[in-house]
Amino acid sequence: MPLTDERCETFAKFMIKQKATVRQTASEFGISKSTVHKDVTVRLKEVNRGLYGEIKELLDQNKKERHLRGGKATKEKYERLKELRKCAK
Repeated sequence: MPLTDERCETFAKFMIKQKATVRQTASEFGISKSTVHKDVTVRLKEVNRGLYGEIKELLDQNKKERHLRGGKATKEKYERLKELRKCAK
């Protein structure tokens, strides 16, 4: 089994176990988001179809929820800025 095959499975197993996003997985392994995404969507389909089915469900779920995570991150950003402004006064 080539290294990329093992890498695909490693990324997929990590994502499933941690309920992680592509971005979180890329950060954890110190690799680009595009590499992780290609590994778990294209290469994994050829290597391990069962695992691909599981990761597809997780990716679909993450896609449905991304607007919520983005909104939450924006809200937290502005709350931090508000606190910083209070401290600066």
